[in-house]
Amino acid sequence: MSAAKIYTCQDADLAHLNEKTCAVIGFGSQGHAHALNLKESGVHVIIGLYPGSKSRESAEQKGFEVYDTSEAVAKADVIFIAVPDVKISAMYKADVAPNLTAGKTLLFSHGFAIHYNTVTPPEDVNVIMVAPKGPGHIVRRQFTEGKGVPGLIAVYQDPSGNSKDIALAWSKGVGCTRGGVFETDFREETETDLFGEQTVLCGGTSALVQAGFEVLVEAGYQPEMAYFECLHELKLIVDLMNESGIAGMRFSISETAKYGDIKVGPKIIDASVKERMKEALTAIQDGTFAKEWVAEYEAGLPNYNRLLEEGTKHPIEETGARLRGLMPWIKKRDLGGVQADYS
Repeated sequence: MSAAKIYTCQDADLAHLNEKTCAVIGFGSQGHAHALNLKESGVHVIIGLYPGSKSRESAEQKGFEVYDTSEAVAKADVIFIAVPDVKISAMYKADVAPNLTAGKTLLFSHGFAIHYNTVTPPEDVNVIMVAPKGPGHIVRRQFTEGKGVPGLIAVYQDPSGNSKDIALAWSKGVGCTRGGVFETDFREETETDLFGEQTVLCGGTSALVQAGFEVLVEAGYQPEMAYFECLHELKLIVDLMNESGIAGMRFSISETAKYGDIKVGPKIIDASVKERMKEALTAIQDGTFAKEWVAEYEAGLPNYNRLLEEGTKHPIEETGARLRGLMPWIKKRDLGGVQADYS
């Protein structure tokens, strides 16, 4: 497969958002980051929220005009859908679709709703994606530091003929062009994003860390030692990978650590793990995971809530909270309240 086309700041022009009203629908992790970054880039941004949203006060305190979703969509030229995947369908039918007119642009940061057909936009509306490759809070943090999270763009519908220009302008406004923007399509972004989340970045890493902690504690080692070896040092290793790849990480660690890496690692993450990864990818590609997730949401999230609650009770959480309390340089995060106020 050929390499992706890459765009940087010089390829994007914020003028494509001039004299446009950009509505961010939702003010959670991605929503607040895009809104604030765009606002500080000189773009006119309004916020759309459902009546009674807990995020309304936060958005107003940050200087935004806040409207009910339907009114924000009606006022806007570019509408960024920044609500959870499984909530998009109902919100779109009730508040977005009735207020879309020809020439407007629908923007997503993830391809789930389009790829799995939970929404069907009219043909006279641009449909694009700008997907920063990082959580919203990191998108915001790096922007304020003069950096930028790399991102992806895709064009699904282009009746206006300038959809890519709008996507690149938005990417520049949120800081993605500082780190490079890569062209893709909705299918590729959706399927690779879900695969990464499930098997490596979130699901695979969380399960690996918990299993390693359990093995050490069950073998009689102190939980503090298990925490440091299986969770705390993980960031340090990943930072080295982020800076210079796996080879660069191996250059920085001891000879003993290197030998353990190359000799034992493949025995833990072996061919059977790769086969289960392939099974997970198939479930993503054929829509099985999406159907299961939508059904779970429609049932009231019983398994989702149970599994999350079980995770909070894992012994590594109590151990980690106690040890992090000894390190004042690790900023304490408030896991309650609204995502826009998490800092």
